[in-house]
Amino acid sequence: MPMKHSTYSAIIVGSGIAGLYAAIKLSEIKKPADGILLLTKTQLSECNSRYAQGGIVGVLPENKTDSVSLHVADTIKAGCGLCDFNVVKFISENSKFAIKDLMKYGVEFDHNDKNQLNFTLEGAHSVRRILHVGGDATGYGIEKALVDKIKNDPQISANISIYEQNMAVDLLVDSKNKCRGVITFNNLTREYESVYAPVTILATGGTGQIFKYTTNPSVTTGDGIAIAERANAKIKDMEFIQFHPTALAIENNDSRFLISESVRGEGAKLVNDKGEYFMSNFPQKDLSPRDVVAREIYSQLSMGNKVYLDTTKIDTVTFKHRFPNIYKTCLENGIDISKDFIPVAPAAHYCMGGIKTEVNGQTSIENLFAIGEAACTSLHGANRLASNSLLECVVTAYELVNTLLKLDLQPSQIIDETIMNTIKKYTVESEPVEQTFYNALITKLKTTMWDHVGIVRTEESLLNALSNIKKIESDFNCKDKCNSLNEYELRNMIIVAKLIINASLSRKESIGAHFRADNKEFSAKDENNTFLPEDLSDGSKITA
Repeated sequence: MPMKHSTYSAIIVGSGIAGLYAAIKLSEIKKPADGILLLTKTQLSECNSRYAQGGIVGVLPENKTDSVSLHVADTIKAGCGLCDFNVVKFISENSKFAIKDLMKYGVEFDHNDKNQLNFTLEGAHSVRRILHVGGDATGYGIEKALVDKIKNDPQISANISIYEQNMAVDLLVDSKNKCRGVITFNNLTREYESVYAPVTILATGGTGQIFKYTTNPSVTTGDGIAIAERANAKIKDMEFIQFHPTALAIENNDSRFLISESVRGEGAKLVNDKGEYFMSNFPQKDLSPRDVVAREIYSQLSMGNKVYLDTTKIDTVTFKHRFPNIYKTCLENGIDISKDFIPVAPAAHYCMGGIKTEVNGQTSIENLFAIGEAACTSLHGANRLASNSLLECVVTAYELVNTLLKLDLQPSQIIDETIMNTIKKYTVESEPVEQTFYNALITKLKTTMWDHVGIVRTEESLLNALSNIKKIESDFNCKDKCNSLNEYELRNMIIVAKLIINASLSRKESIGAHFRADNKEFSAKDENNTFLPEDLSDGSKITA
């Protein structure tokens, strides 16, 4: 049977903040003749972005204590010198425009009692520069505003077609290394479609579901990174997985509700069950970089201690107003923050690596772009500075659209033999995987990654993990066409797991979020136009 096909001026895979913002800006500025296709494998509003509690960085002129120089210094110091200086500076300088644009689209950032923007503090930031929405619902607030814009603005919605319950399962890359579109799988009808476009944008989010414990929703299975790897796009820095230090630790529950770093920014302290405030010996104490705090908590847990967040010094009325969702979730779990400590433990949270891109999202494959957590612009280096990620989503999406303004987005259906070979993989019959068998493989993969490729790694643990993942891959035996969305997710998770393991094996030293217990000496690098943290401690070498 011939595969169904269609053409668009641009395809955007993923409906988080990066994908939504790119769709809106492209629709406003370019108005592509054949429209924009927005693909999402579940519903439009279900993505990793909406669960971002902490906030978004804003280096704004009204915040007199802050500057681009300070923000750049904080970012590169947290990233252990593996950040690209020019990328960091560009994104910081453009934060004021990004915030203004989001406000134009209806994002209502929180204000103080003087009706001024309310800035808060998070780990490894030297000043208060984090903006938030609804207290602890920043991702949701931005996501909702952008979804409303797409659905309710007739000039925008007229240019955007939305495929829900549709997953991009492969890229259509021709023999000249040009991306011509994607193959989609409709999870409801089980139909495949070849969608052609001169521009394909991957905004598929992160990889959290690769690990047993994660703050991420179920959709974050590394799909964009996996299909980019299948198409031989360059992938970078996959060893750097950020484990958020403070996720709600409830026994017999693998899901980890995030307890925002902003709670510590407002005065909460980490304490073990012996009453010891174990972060007191670090210069930034409880607000040290996330990799530092996560390892210290891991150390406490390894010694048999339990770890808690003491919020009792924060006024209850203030806490309820500032963190309504956290307060509600704690109550639902029998925790009264005014007198009870919150049990916490680390959980996989953010992937600093991804598809290697320029700041405008350009990948190593012509006409293929990637933005958001699926991309690696080298903003984050070895360890993401809190709340930089939402800012990166907006700034890189805007820069991508500026790049596309210079291109002729005329749809084409140039189908060479290489593309036909990709299409043929999805027109053959395949045997479905039994659901119970699939579930067992998923559980084994996630447990392997948590136990052997987690906060602390060794060459032995990584080699054991690689052996386990290869066994899972052999048992699954579904390298191309699968029969369900869940099977495609497992196929992608196997690819991403191997990328993380192999990158972790290649980097022998400990740096940032990548900790090798068999080589504990930390290093700072000066690679790819980066500066070492000590060069930037006071921002004196940066001109904003």
